[in-house]
Amino acid sequence: MPPKISSFNLHKGERLADKYEVVALLGAGWEGEVYQVRECGTRIERTVKIFFPRRNPGDRALRFYARKLHKLRHCPMVIQYHTRDAFRYRGLKVSFLVSEFVEGELLSDFLKRQKGRRLSPFQAVHLLHALASGIETIHNLGEYHGDLHTDNVIVLRHGLGFELKLLDMYSWGAPNAENIQHDVFDLIRLFYDASGGQRHYRRQPQEIKDICKGLKRSLIAREFRTAGQLCQHLETMEWQ
Repeated sequence: MPPKISSFNLHKGERLADKYEVVALLGAGWEGEVYQVRECGTRIERTVKIFFPRRNPGDRALRFYARKLHKLRHCPMVIQYHTRDAFRYRGLKVSFLVSEFVEGELLSDFLKRQKGRRLSPFQAVHLLHALASGIETIHNLGEYHGDLHTDNVIVLRHGLGFELKLLDMYSWGAPNAENIQHDVFDLIRLFYDASGGQRHYRRQPQEIKDICKGLKRSLIAREFRTAGQLCQHLETMEWQ
């Protein structure tokens, strides 16, 4: 069994595979760490996801992500995959995936800067529509996201609407109706949180409550079986 590595702790200026120079740590999770890097030859900035060996036996996790990102390459909301590579860490071969680097702000940080650390109902509906449209495209291509939350969404631009990018995905197995519904519930949970969560829910307009359904999975599944149905509801809803 590969040794347990919980952090690579790479510093600015370190090189990966003698091709990429570390710029900054962007995030960490159960499967590995994500860094902003710069190509040594071109100085183009990229993002690399470095997998903890115990979470990537036989490069299975890396291959899953590479195939999934390639399949979704025409979905504008999904980070674009470039290539795979490996480097030596403490004598161990460690694999990483290279994708585009996107300049923006994590949705979780964006929400912290808003008044009351939440969006107005109108803003929240626009955020939900942008996300649901992207997830609908993913579902129509026969895939699912599997890990939607505010740390996996990047805000590129906002105003009347939102321009977003989706980050890390997760595999719950082959795409099926349950995985699709899981994405829909996560969309509404993210919307609920962005609107202020439990603290503000009782005072929300009825239109917001009609979407959130008190976060009851059975009610959400009955009303919104797909991201497309959720989009249609948002596009035709009337404010009282």
